[in-house]
Formats: sequence, structure tokens, C-alpha cells
Amino acid sequence: MSLFGWQLGFDFFGTAPAASSKPSPVVSEGVQPTPPKPAAPSGPSLPLLAAAFAVTPAPADDHRPARGRTALRARTAVLYSRLEDFGLRGVDGLVLMRTRTVMVSLIGRTLRIHEDYAEAPESVLRAIVAFAVARTKHERVAAREVILAHDVDRAPPQRRREPPRPGDLSLIAQLTEAHRDLNARWFAGALSTIPIGLSGRMATRLGHFDPGSRHTTAEIVMSRTHVIKHGWREAMHTLLHEMVHQWQQETGRSVDHGAAFRDKCREVGITPAARRDVTPLEMRRKGRAG
Repeated sequence: MSLFGWQLGFDFFGTAPAASSKPSPVVSEGVQPTPPKPAAPSGPSLPLLAAAFAVTPAPADDHRPARGRTALRARTAVLYSRLEDFGLRGVDGLVLMRTRTVMVSLIGRTLRIHEDYAEAPESVLRAIVAFAVARTKHERVAAREVILAHDVDRAPPQRRREPPRPGDLSLIAQLTEAHRDLNARWFAGALSTIPIGLSGRMATRLGHFDPGSRHTTAEIVMSRTHVIKHGWREAMHTLLHEMVHQWQQETGRSVDHGAAFRDKCREVGITPAARRDVTPLEMRRKGRAG
């Protein structure tokens, strides 16, 4: 099928596309009634390419120092020339971008590529071309695997921080000390010391363990309402729950509520479940009586 009017995009942190006609978060395809245009001429000279491309600046989430527009044009032109040598056709524009999730996308006749692929080896560039000109899902999936195998420097994620409230510093200090004591008692002091925060945005969750990434440290976040409303004993139960998740992550296990989680919860004396009822006993009794 011709590339005219196709829209293809990859979210490379998703899963492989399912065999379904419904839209997928990994690959989306749609036909637009775009009139055909003549294919881009093969092998134009480097100066002509540099002049012909309108290169847009990197997206707003680019945290690296800005580089000269001329240098970016040159990198774009060189990359386009290399891709053409490997068989790229039907693309009118090439944009180098810097994002965390989408590494390569073809929207209409514009190919967008994460800038770290500009100096990628030939095998990866050929895979990008294969993705752009693919006629079948099988060809796109095969190209995706090669593209994913090439490591790129993704922009660090941004954590949303809440402004501190009165009393937060004291509560966080107490939770940090409790983490140290529980670590010594139930985990032989093997867990790392990690930040503990408070959140007012948790409507249903009591706490959350974030394992972090290459750019961020792990942390435990507790519901401020839960700690204040349900009392210290329930807060310690939740803190231990999140520490079991921390233990899973630091010992190379999956961070989930599976069998290893339940066994460890029983070992440290807490409810081996993802959820629990924190309604005070008196209120539960009143509810049953009513």
C-alpha cells in the first residue's frame, strides 16, 4: 500500500501491537484523503537538502543546552541523505526531536526521529527506513525491535511536587525515623534510605512506592489525609506495605502484589493484600448496627 495518507507512530514504551483493527497505543494507523505528491528525488546534494528542510526546534521538554540552528540543519540533512541511501522514499520532511517516549514516528509525509539516532549504526538506520516504508504489520514490528535495541538518552521525567503544608516537615521526619526502625526490625537494615513524601492528591490510595529510574531516585509517598485521619498505627501498616515493595525492587523481584509480596507481608505482620479497610472499629460497629 502506498505511504500517501498513512499515519504511523510508535510509543516505544508500550507493548507490541495486537492483531486487531482497533486503534492501539503502540501503533496507530489511519487513512487520510491526502492527494498524492511526487516522491522526493533520490540523492539530492547536501547543500540543497540543508536549504530545503524547515527544521523545527526541539520540543519544550528538551533540557539540554540549545545548539546552533545551522548545526541542527546540517545533522538533519546528513541523516536524511543516509536514510535515502538505505531506501527511504516518499518523505518530504525530517525533524530531529528529543522526547522520552516516541522515538520514531511518520505522520503524513514527515518523519520525526529522536536526535540520538542521527549517529546510529547502519543496521538501526535501515530499521528506521523499514518502519517508514513498511507495508505490513509484521515488517513494522520487526523494525521496531531493532530500533528499540539502540539505547538513546531520554529526557528525564518530571515529578510533580506539591508545596509543603504546615506540619509536613515534622511528619516526614517521624516517617523517616519510622522507616529506619522498621528497616532494622523486619529487614535486617538491608533496605536503602529513601525519601518519604506526603501527598494530598491520593483519593483512594493510602501510599505509593515509586521505584525510580535512571534519572530519579526511589521514594515512598504517603497520603497526608490517611496519616492524619487514621492514626499512626495505620500509617505504620501502610509504610510497611510500601517497604515490602521497596524490598521487592531492591532484591530484583517484580514489584507487584503476587505470592512473594504476600509471603513477605505475613512475615512482617501486615495484611497480605493490595487493599485493606482502615475504617475505625467504632465506625464499623455503628455501620453494622444501623
